[in-house]
Amino acid sequence: MISWMQKHNKYLIVTIWIATIAFIGAGFVGWGSYQYGSKAGSIGKVGDIEIGKAEFDMAYSDIYQRYNQMMQGKLDEKKAREMGLAQQAFSSLATQALLLNLANEFGITVSDEELGNILAQIPSFQKDGKFDITIYEGFLKSRRLKAKTFEQVIQNETVIKKMLSLLDSKGLPFETDVFAAAISVSDKVAYRVLTADDLNLTINEDKLKSYWEAHKSDYMTPKKYQLDILWTESKDTNTTDTELEEFYTQNSFNYIDDGGKQLQLEDAKERVLADLKMKKSKKHAQKQYIGYKKGKIDKSETITLALDDALLTAEAWKELQTKDVNTILKPKAIGNRYATIKIVTIIEPKEMSFEEAKTIAAAEYEKVSRVEGLTTLAESTLKNFDESQATVSDFVTLESRDALSPLDIQETLQFLQKLFTSQKENGIITIGNKVVIYKIIEQKMAMSSESNNTELVNSSVNQIKTQDFQSNLLKSLGQKYKTEKFVEGI
Repeated sequence: MISWMQKHNKYLIVTIWIATIAFIGAGFVGWGSYQYGSKAGSIGKVGDIEIGKAEFDMAYSDIYQRYNQMMQGKLDEKKAREMGLAQQAFSSLATQALLLNLANEFGITVSDEELGNILAQIPSFQKDGKFDITIYEGFLKSRRLKAKTFEQVIQNETVIKKMLSLLDSKGLPFETDVFAAAISVSDKVAYRVLTADDLNLTINEDKLKSYWEAHKSDYMTPKKYQLDILWTESKDTNTTDTELEEFYTQNSFNYIDDGGKQLQLEDAKERVLADLKMKKSKKHAQKQYIGYKKGKIDKSETITLALDDALLTAEAWKELQTKDVNTILKPKAIGNRYATIKIVTIIEPKEMSFEEAKTIAAAEYEKVSRVEGLTTLAESTLKNFDESQATVSDFVTLESRDALSPLDIQETLQFLQKLFTSQKENGIITIGNKVVIYKIIEQKMAMSSESNNTELVNSSVNQIKTQDFQSNLLKSLGQKYKTEKFVEGI
Protein backbone atom coordinates (compact mmCIF):
# COMPACT_ATOMS: atom_id res chain seq x y z
CA MET A 1 0.00 0.00 0.00
CA ILE A 2 2.76 2.48 0.92
CA SER A 3 4.65 1.72 -2.27
CA TRP A 4 1.47 2.24 -4.34
CA MET A 5 0.84 5.61 -2.66
CA GLN A 6 4.40 6.78 -3.37
CA LYS A 7 4.05 5.81 -7.02
CA HIS A 8 0.65 7.44 -7.58
CA ASN A 9 0.93 10.38 -5.17
CA LYS A 10 0.33 13.17 -7.71
CA TYR A 11 -2.79 11.50 -9.14
CA LEU A 12 -4.62 10.98 -5.85
CA ILE A 13 -8.07 12.61 -5.51
CA VAL A 14 -10.66 13.02 -2.76
CA THR A 15 -12.98 10.00 -2.48
CA ILE A 16 -14.38 9.71 1.07
CA TRP A 17 -14.01 10.95 4.66
CA ILE A 18 -14.09 8.47 7.49
CA ALA A 19 -14.44 8.54 11.28
CA THR A 20 -10.88 7.29 11.76
CA ILE A 21 -9.72 10.88 11.21
CA ALA A 22 -10.96 11.67 14.73
CA PHE A 23 -8.68 8.95 16.05
CA ILE A 24 -5.73 10.36 14.08
CA GLY A 25 -6.24 13.86 15.43
CA ALA A 26 -6.75 12.82 19.04
CA GLY A 27 -3.86 10.41 19.20
CA PHE A 28 -3.60 6.87 20.45
CA VAL A 29 -0.99 6.50 23.17
CA GLY A 30 -2.08 7.86 26.54
CA TRP A 31 -5.82 8.14 25.89
CA GLY A 32 -6.44 4.86 27.63
CA SER A 33 -5.97 1.21 26.84
CA TYR A 34 -7.48 -2.04 28.03
CA GLN A 35 -5.60 -4.88 29.66
CA TYR A 36 -5.97 -8.45 28.45
CA GLY A 37 -3.91 -11.60 28.19
CA SER A 38 -1.10 -11.37 25.68
CA LYS A 39 -1.36 -14.97 24.44
CA ALA A 40 -4.53 -14.67 22.42
CA GLY A 41 -4.16 -13.51 18.82
CA SER A 42 -7.60 -11.89 18.93
CA ILE A 43 -10.11 -10.90 21.58
CA GLY A 44 -13.24 -12.10 19.84
CA LYS A 45 -14.87 -13.37 16.69
CA VAL A 46 -18.14 -12.62 14.90
CA GLY A 47 -19.03 -15.08 12.16
CA ASP A 48 -15.89 -15.33 10.03
CA ILE A 49 -14.51 -11.95 11.17
CA GLU A 50 -11.93 -11.92 13.97
CA ILE A 51 -11.55 -8.86 16.22
CA GLY A 52 -7.86 -8.25 16.87
CA LYS A 53 -6.22 -6.71 19.92
CA ALA A 54 -4.76 -3.78 17.95
CA GLU A 55 -8.16 -3.06 16.42
CA PHE A 56 -9.77 -3.14 19.86
CA ASP A 57 -7.11 -0.80 21.28
CA MET A 58 -7.87 1.74 18.52
CA ALA A 59 -11.62 1.58 19.19
CA TYR A 60 -11.14 1.78 22.97
CA SER A 61 -8.71 4.67 22.65
CA ASP A 62 -11.13 6.61 20.43
CA ILE A 63 -14.04 6.13 22.87
CA TYR A 64 -11.81 6.99 25.84
CA GLN A 65 -10.66 10.20 24.15
CA ARG A 66 -14.18 11.33 23.28
CA TYR A 67 -15.46 10.79 26.84
CA ASN A 68 -12.31 12.43 28.25
CA GLN A 69 -13.02 15.54 26.17
CA MET A 70 -16.64 15.64 27.36
CA MET A 71 -15.40 15.31 30.95
CA GLN A 72 -12.80 18.05 30.42
CA GLY A 73 -9.83 15.74 30.89
CA LYS A 74 -11.07 14.21 34.16
CA LEU A 75 -11.68 10.67 32.89
CA ASP A 76 -9.45 7.96 34.35
CA GLU A 77 -9.28 4.17 34.02
CA LYS A 78 -11.45 3.58 37.10
CA LYS A 79 -14.28 5.73 35.71
CA ALA A 80 -13.76 4.16 32.29
CA ARG A 81 -14.34 0.73 33.79
CA GLU A 82 -17.43 1.94 35.67
CA MET A 83 -18.82 3.44 32.45
CA GLY A 84 -18.18 0.21 30.53
CA LEU A 85 -16.00 1.78 27.84
CA ALA A 86 -14.36 -1.57 27.05
CA GLN A 87 -17.78 -3.10 26.50
CA GLN A 88 -18.75 -0.17 24.26
CA ALA A 89 -15.58 -0.58 22.20
CA PHE A 90 -16.17 -4.31 21.71
CA SER A 91 -19.85 -3.74 20.92
CA SER A 92 -18.99 -1.23 18.17
CA LEU A 93 -16.46 -3.64 16.66
CA ALA A 94 -18.91 -6.54 16.90
CA THR A 95 -21.55 -4.46 15.10
CA GLN A 96 -19.01 -3.61 12.41
CA ALA A 97 -18.07 -7.29 12.12
CA LEU A 98 -21.72 -8.28 11.57
CA LEU A 99 -21.89 -5.90 8.61
CA LEU A 100 -18.52 -7.05 7.27
CA ASN A 101 -19.75 -10.64 7.21
CA LEU A 102 -22.69 -9.57 5.06
CA ALA A 103 -20.44 -7.43 2.85
CA ASN A 104 -18.21 -10.45 2.28
CA GLU A 105 -21.26 -12.43 1.16
CA PHE A 106 -22.11 -9.63 -1.27
CA GLY A 107 -18.53 -9.57 -2.56
CA ILE A 108 -17.98 -5.90 -1.70
CA THR A 109 -14.30 -4.91 -1.68
CA VAL A 110 -12.05 -1.84 -1.56
CA SER A 111 -9.08 -1.75 -3.92
CA ASP A 112 -5.57 -0.57 -2.99
CA GLU A 113 -6.13 2.45 -5.22
CA GLU A 114 -9.32 3.44 -3.36
CA LEU A 115 -7.62 2.95 0.00
CA GLY A 116 -4.62 4.97 -1.12
CA ASN A 117 -6.87 7.83 -2.20
CA ILE A 118 -8.57 7.89 1.19
CA LEU A 119 -5.31 7.91 3.17
CA ALA A 120 -3.76 10.54 0.95
CA GLN A 121 -6.61 12.98 1.53
CA ILE A 122 -6.34 12.93 5.33
CA PRO A 123 -4.91 16.40 6.16
CA SER A 124 -2.78 15.11 9.03
CA PHE A 125 -0.73 13.05 6.55
CA GLN A 126 -0.13 15.96 4.19
CA LYS A 127 2.62 18.50 3.73
CA ASP A 128 2.01 21.47 1.44
CA GLY A 129 -1.28 19.88 0.39
CA LYS A 130 0.27 16.56 -0.67
CA PHE A 131 0.55 13.17 0.98
CA ASP A 132 3.88 12.83 2.83
CA ILE A 133 5.04 9.26 3.43
CA THR A 134 7.44 10.39 6.19
CA ILE A 135 4.59 11.91 8.21
CA TYR A 136 2.44 8.82 7.69
CA GLU A 137 5.19 6.46 8.80
CA GLY A 138 5.94 8.72 11.77
CA PHE A 139 2.28 8.56 12.77
CA LEU A 140 2.28 4.75 12.67
CA LYS A 141 5.53 4.57 14.63
CA SER A 142 4.36 6.99 17.33
CA ARG A 143 1.15 4.96 17.78
CA ARG A 144 3.01 1.66 17.68
CA LEU A 145 0.77 0.57 14.83
CA LYS A 146 1.51 -1.56 11.81
CA ALA A 147 0.44 -0.05 8.49
CA LYS A 148 -1.51 -3.22 7.76
CA THR A 149 -3.56 -2.87 10.97
CA PHE A 150 -4.39 0.80 10.50
CA GLU A 151 -5.21 0.43 6.83
CA GLN A 152 -7.43 -2.58 7.54
CA VAL A 153 -9.54 -0.45 9.90
CA ILE A 154 -10.02 2.20 7.20
CA GLN A 155 -10.74 -0.46 4.60
CA ASN A 156 -13.41 -2.07 6.81
CA GLU A 157 -15.16 1.26 7.36
CA THR A 158 -15.16 1.96 3.64
CA VAL A 159 -16.55 -1.49 2.78
CA ILE A 160 -19.41 -0.94 5.26
CA LYS A 161 -20.19 2.50 3.81
CA LYS A 162 -20.36 1.00 0.34
CA MET A 163 -22.72 -1.74 1.47
CA LEU A 164 -25.04 0.54 3.45
CA SER A 165 -25.30 2.90 0.47
CA LEU A 166 -26.57 -0.06 -1.58
CA LEU A 167 -29.11 -0.94 1.12
CA ASP A 168 -30.41 2.61 1.54
CA SER A 169 -34.23 2.61 1.57
CA LYS A 170 -36.58 5.54 1.04
CA GLY A 171 -40.12 5.96 2.30
CA LEU A 172 -43.06 4.81 0.20
CA PRO A 173 -45.90 7.25 -0.68
CA PHE A 174 -48.25 5.54 1.80
CA GLU A 175 -45.67 5.82 4.59
CA THR A 176 -45.11 9.50 3.79
CA ASP A 177 -48.86 10.19 3.91
CA VAL A 178 -49.23 8.45 7.29
CA PHE A 179 -46.33 10.41 8.76
CA ALA A 180 -47.67 13.70 7.36
CA ALA A 181 -51.04 13.00 8.96
CA ALA A 182 -49.38 12.18 12.30
CA ILE A 183 -47.46 15.43 12.50
CA SER A 184 -50.56 17.38 11.44
CA VAL A 185 -52.41 16.52 14.65
CA SER A 186 -52.64 19.44 17.07
CA ASP A 187 -53.65 19.32 20.73
CA LYS A 188 -54.90 21.86 23.23
CA VAL A 189 -53.42 20.82 26.54
CA ALA A 190 -54.12 21.68 30.17
CA TYR A 191 -50.96 21.14 32.19
CA ARG A 192 -49.13 21.77 35.44
CA VAL A 193 -45.37 21.75 35.94
CA LEU A 194 -44.02 20.51 39.27
CA THR A 195 -40.49 20.89 40.57
CA ALA A 196 -38.70 20.08 43.81
CA ASP A 197 -39.68 23.58 45.02
CA ASP A 198 -43.28 22.31 45.28
CA LEU A 199 -42.20 19.78 47.90
CA ASN A 200 -42.22 20.33 51.63
CA LEU A 201 -39.12 18.23 52.17
CA THR A 202 -37.45 17.89 55.55
CA ILE A 203 -34.45 15.67 56.27
CA ASN A 204 -33.70 14.95 59.91
CA GLU A 205 -30.59 13.21 61.19
CA ASP A 206 -32.46 10.05 62.23
CA LYS A 207 -33.79 9.50 58.69
CA LEU A 208 -30.37 10.26 57.24
CA LYS A 209 -28.69 7.83 59.62
CA SER A 210 -31.19 5.11 58.70
CA TYR A 211 -30.42 5.71 55.02
CA TRP A 212 -26.68 5.50 55.71
CA GLU A 213 -27.13 2.28 57.70
CA ALA A 214 -28.92 0.69 54.74
CA HIS A 215 -26.25 1.82 52.28
CA LYS A 216 -23.09 1.98 54.40
CA SER A 217 -21.23 -0.42 52.12
CA ASP A 218 -21.54 2.25 49.40
CA TYR A 219 -19.46 4.68 51.46
CA MET A 220 -15.89 3.48 51.57
CA THR A 221 -12.71 5.44 52.16
CA PRO A 222 -10.58 5.48 48.99
CA LYS A 223 -7.64 3.14 48.63
CA LYS A 224 -4.51 5.17 49.34
CA TYR A 225 -0.85 4.88 48.49
CA GLN A 226 2.07 6.38 50.38
CA LEU A 227 4.68 7.04 47.72
CA ASP A 228 8.26 8.25 47.48
CA ILE A 229 8.66 10.24 44.26
CA LEU A 230 11.81 11.38 42.46
CA TRP A 231 10.92 14.12 39.98
CA THR A 232 12.95 14.76 36.82
CA GLU A 233 12.17 18.17 35.32
CA SER A 234 12.26 18.83 31.56
CA LYS A 235 11.80 22.60 31.51
CA ASP A 236 15.53 23.40 31.61
CA THR A 237 16.45 20.95 28.81
CA ASN A 238 18.26 22.71 25.96
CA THR A 239 16.89 22.51 22.40
CA THR A 240 17.74 24.05 19.03
CA ASP A 241 15.46 25.49 16.34
CA THR A 242 16.55 22.71 13.99
CA GLU A 243 15.55 20.04 16.50
CA LEU A 244 12.22 21.78 17.01
CA GLU A 245 11.43 21.88 13.29
CA GLU A 246 12.41 18.25 12.76
CA PHE A 247 10.37 17.11 15.74
CA TYR A 248 7.32 19.03 14.50
CA THR A 249 7.62 17.58 10.98
CA GLN A 250 7.68 14.03 12.35
CA ASN A 251 4.77 14.60 14.75
CA SER A 252 2.68 17.32 13.11
CA PHE A 253 -0.46 15.16 13.17
CA ASN A 254 -0.52 15.54 16.97
CA TYR A 255 -1.12 19.28 16.81
CA ILE A 256 -4.67 20.21 15.79
CA ASP A 257 -7.12 22.93 16.78
CA ASP A 258 -10.63 22.43 18.17
CA GLY A 259 -11.99 22.12 14.64
CA GLY A 260 -9.65 19.25 13.79
CA LYS A 261 -7.40 21.38 11.56
CA GLN A 262 -3.66 20.82 11.78
CA LEU A 263 -1.76 23.70 13.42
CA GLN A 264 1.34 25.28 11.91
CA LEU A 265 4.56 25.24 13.93
CA GLU A 266 4.28 28.88 14.98
CA ASP A 267 0.77 28.30 16.35
CA ALA A 268 1.70 25.13 18.26
CA LYS A 269 5.24 26.12 19.21
CA GLU A 270 4.76 25.99 23.00
CA ARG A 271 3.26 22.51 22.86
CA VAL A 272 5.87 21.24 20.40
CA LEU A 273 8.69 22.65 22.52
CA ALA A 274 7.32 21.05 25.69
CA ASP A 275 6.99 17.68 23.94
CA LEU A 276 10.51 17.91 22.52
CA LYS A 277 11.98 18.71 25.94
CA MET A 278 10.16 15.72 27.41
CA LYS A 279 11.61 13.49 24.72
CA LYS A 280 15.15 14.76 25.29
CA SER A 281 14.94 14.51 29.09
CA LYS A 282 13.69 10.91 29.06
CA LYS A 283 17.24 9.49 29.03
CA HIS A 284 18.20 11.64 32.03
CA ALA A 285 15.11 10.40 33.88
CA GLN A 286 16.17 6.81 33.21
CA LYS A 287 19.65 7.51 34.60
CA GLN A 288 18.12 9.04 37.71
CA TYR A 289 15.90 5.98 38.08
CA ILE A 290 18.97 3.72 38.10
CA GLY A 291 20.73 5.99 40.58
CA TYR A 292 17.67 6.01 42.84
CA LYS A 293 17.42 2.20 42.80
CA LYS A 294 21.08 1.98 43.81
CA GLY A 295 20.57 4.48 46.63
CA LYS A 296 22.82 7.11 45.05
CA ILE A 297 19.99 9.64 44.52
CA ASP A 298 17.41 10.64 47.13
CA LYS A 299 13.66 11.02 46.62
CA SER A 300 12.15 14.45 45.96
CA GLU A 301 9.18 13.96 48.30
CA THR A 302 6.98 11.49 50.19
CA ILE A 303 3.28 11.89 49.55
CA THR A 304 0.04 10.01 50.32
CA LEU A 305 -2.49 9.92 47.47
CA ALA A 306 -5.92 8.40 47.03
CA LEU A 307 -6.16 5.92 44.16
CA ASP A 308 -6.61 7.73 40.83
CA ASP A 309 -5.57 11.09 42.26
CA ALA A 310 -5.09 13.56 39.40
CA LEU A 311 -1.46 14.24 40.38
CA LEU A 312 -0.49 11.03 38.56
CA THR A 313 -1.66 9.75 35.18
CA ALA A 314 -4.10 6.93 34.54
CA GLU A 315 -1.20 4.92 33.09
CA ALA A 316 0.83 5.33 36.30
CA TRP A 317 -2.11 4.34 38.50
CA LYS A 318 -2.82 1.31 36.35
CA GLU A 319 0.70 0.02 36.90
CA LEU A 320 0.74 0.93 40.59
CA GLN A 321 -2.32 -1.25 41.18
CA THR A 322 -0.41 -4.30 39.91
CA LYS A 323 2.66 -3.76 42.12
CA ASP A 324 3.58 -4.54 45.73
CA VAL A 325 5.10 -2.44 48.52
CA ASN A 326 8.75 -1.40 47.89
CA THR A 327 8.34 -1.69 44.11
CA ILE A 328 10.02 1.13 42.17
CA LEU A 329 8.36 2.04 38.88
CA LYS A 330 10.35 3.18 35.86
CA PRO A 331 9.97 6.91 35.02
CA LYS A 332 6.46 7.96 34.06
CA ALA A 333 5.62 11.12 32.12
CA ILE A 334 3.56 13.38 34.40
CA GLY A 335 2.77 16.70 32.76
CA ASN A 336 6.08 18.22 31.68
CA ARG A 337 8.26 16.09 33.96
CA TYR A 338 9.04 12.47 34.81
CA ALA A 339 8.28 10.67 38.06
CA THR A 340 10.19 7.70 39.44
CA ILE A 341 7.75 6.23 41.98
CA LYS A 342 8.34 3.87 44.92
CA ILE A 343 5.43 2.31 46.82
CA VAL A 344 6.00 2.77 50.56
CA THR A 345 2.62 1.68 51.97
CA ILE A 346 -0.76 0.63 50.58
CA ILE A 347 -3.77 1.68 52.69
CA GLU A 348 -6.81 -0.46 51.85
CA PRO A 349 -10.39 0.97 51.78
CA LYS A 350 -12.68 0.65 54.78
CA GLU A 351 -16.28 1.62 55.54
CA MET A 352 -16.68 5.28 56.44
CA SER A 353 -18.13 6.20 59.80
CA PHE A 354 -21.42 8.08 59.78
CA GLU A 355 -19.62 11.38 60.38
CA GLU A 356 -17.20 10.70 57.51
CA ALA A 357 -20.01 9.75 55.11
CA LYS A 358 -22.56 12.28 56.37
CA THR A 359 -22.06 14.98 53.73
CA ILE A 360 -22.05 12.55 50.79
CA ALA A 361 -24.94 10.48 52.15
CA ALA A 362 -27.01 13.61 52.84
CA ALA A 363 -26.70 14.79 49.22
CA GLU A 364 -27.70 11.39 47.86
CA TYR A 365 -30.53 10.92 50.36
CA GLU A 366 -31.92 14.34 49.48
CA LYS A 367 -31.80 13.47 45.76
CA VAL A 368 -33.63 10.17 46.35
CA SER A 369 -36.18 11.86 48.61
CA ARG A 370 -36.88 14.56 46.03
CA VAL A 371 -37.47 12.02 43.27
CA GLU A 372 -39.76 9.92 45.45
CA GLY A 373 -41.59 12.98 46.77
CA LEU A 374 -42.05 14.48 43.31
CA THR A 375 -43.39 11.18 41.96
CA THR A 376 -45.90 10.90 44.80
CA LEU A 377 -47.01 14.51 44.36
CA ALA A 378 -47.38 14.09 40.59
CA GLU A 379 -49.55 10.98 40.97
CA SER A 380 -51.75 12.76 43.52
CA THR A 381 -52.06 15.84 41.28
CA LEU A 382 -53.03 13.72 38.26
CA LYS A 383 -55.64 11.84 40.28
CA ASN A 384 -57.26 15.12 41.40
CA PHE A 385 -56.45 17.16 38.28
CA ASP A 386 -58.25 20.50 38.28
CA GLU A 387 -58.26 22.26 34.91
CA SER A 388 -59.12 25.57 36.57
CA GLN A 389 -55.75 25.51 38.37
CA ALA A 390 -53.82 24.41 35.28
CA THR A 391 -52.28 26.31 32.39
CA VAL A 392 -54.10 25.80 29.07
CA SER A 393 -52.01 25.92 25.91
CA ASP A 394 -52.95 27.04 22.42
CA PHE A 395 -53.17 24.24 19.87
CA VAL A 396 -49.70 22.73 19.63
CA THR A 397 -48.14 20.30 17.16
CA LEU A 398 -45.01 18.20 17.08
CA GLU A 399 -43.40 21.06 15.15
CA SER A 400 -44.37 23.87 17.55
CA ARG A 401 -41.40 26.01 18.53
CA ASP A 402 -42.90 28.33 21.16
CA ALA A 403 -42.02 27.56 24.79
CA LEU A 404 -44.82 26.45 27.10
CA SER A 405 -44.28 28.46 30.28
CA PRO A 406 -42.63 27.75 32.69
CA LEU A 407 -40.69 25.30 30.46
CA ASP A 408 -37.88 26.63 28.29
CA ILE A 409 -37.79 25.86 24.57
CA GLN A 410 -35.70 22.70 24.90
CA GLU A 411 -37.90 21.34 27.68
CA THR A 412 -40.98 22.18 25.60
CA LEU A 413 -39.63 20.26 22.61
CA GLN A 414 -38.96 17.22 24.82
CA PHE A 415 -42.44 17.46 26.29
CA LEU A 416 -44.11 17.67 22.87
CA GLN A 417 -42.10 14.76 21.55
CA LYS A 418 -43.20 12.57 24.47
CA LEU A 419 -46.77 13.91 24.31
CA PHE A 420 -47.26 13.07 20.64
CA THR A 421 -45.73 9.60 21.01
CA SER A 422 -47.99 8.77 23.96
CA GLN A 423 -51.38 7.12 23.55
CA LYS A 424 -52.71 8.51 26.84
CA GLU A 425 -55.23 11.33 27.01
CA ASN A 426 -53.76 12.40 30.34
CA GLY A 427 -50.63 11.43 32.22
CA ILE A 428 -47.26 12.37 33.68
CA ILE A 429 -44.18 13.29 31.64
CA THR A 430 -40.78 13.75 33.27
CA ILE A 431 -38.48 16.39 31.76
CA GLY A 432 -35.13 16.54 33.53
CA ASN A 433 -35.82 17.52 37.14
CA LYS A 434 -39.36 18.68 36.31
CA VAL A 435 -42.62 16.75 36.04
CA VAL A 436 -45.48 17.79 33.76
CA ILE A 437 -49.01 16.60 34.55
CA TYR A 438 -51.17 17.02 31.46
CA LYS A 439 -54.65 16.45 30.06
CA ILE A 440 -55.60 16.79 26.39
CA ILE A 441 -58.81 18.81 26.32
CA GLU A 442 -59.25 19.28 22.55
CA GLN A 443 -57.72 17.86 19.36
CA LYS A 444 -57.89 18.76 15.67
CA MET A 445 -56.02 18.35 12.38
CA ALA A 446 -53.73 21.27 11.57
CA MET A 447 -53.35 22.02 7.87
CA SER A 448 -50.81 24.82 7.97
CA SER A 449 -48.09 25.00 5.34
CA GLU A 450 -45.59 24.33 8.14
CA SER A 451 -47.25 21.04 9.03
CA ASN A 452 -47.26 19.95 5.40
CA ASN A 453 -43.61 20.79 4.73
CA THR A 454 -42.86 18.19 2.06
CA GLU A 455 -39.09 18.31 2.52
CA LEU A 456 -39.38 17.82 6.30
CA VAL A 457 -41.83 14.95 5.93
CA ASN A 458 -39.77 13.14 3.29
CA SER A 459 -36.48 13.51 5.15
CA SER A 460 -38.07 12.41 8.45
CA VAL A 461 -39.70 9.34 6.87
CA ASN A 462 -36.46 8.38 5.12
CA GLN A 463 -34.45 8.78 8.31
CA ILE A 464 -36.89 6.78 10.44
CA LYS A 465 -37.15 4.02 7.85
CA THR A 466 -33.38 3.83 7.40
CA GLN A 467 -32.81 3.63 11.16
CA ASP A 468 -35.52 0.99 11.53
CA PHE A 469 -34.13 -1.00 8.59
CA GLN A 470 -30.57 -0.93 9.92
CA SER A 471 -31.72 -1.85 13.43
CA ASN A 472 -33.64 -4.87 12.15
CA LEU A 473 -30.77 -5.77 9.84
CA LEU A 474 -28.37 -5.92 12.79
CA LYS A 475 -30.83 -8.04 14.79
CA SER A 476 -31.08 -10.46 11.87
CA LEU A 477 -27.31 -10.58 11.40
CA GLY A 478 -26.86 -11.12 15.14
CA GLN A 479 -28.95 -14.29 14.85
CA LYS A 480 -27.12 -15.42 11.72
CA TYR A 481 -23.53 -14.87 12.87
CA LYS A 482 -22.31 -16.10 16.24
CA THR A 483 -20.41 -13.65 18.48
CA GLU A 484 -17.61 -15.06 20.62
CA LYS A 485 -15.53 -13.28 23.28
CA PHE A 486 -12.08 -14.60 24.14
CA VAL A 487 -11.40 -12.08 26.92
CA GLU A 488 -13.31 -11.49 30.16
CA GLY A 489 -14.57 -8.02 31.00
CA ILE A 490 -15.63 -6.95 27.51
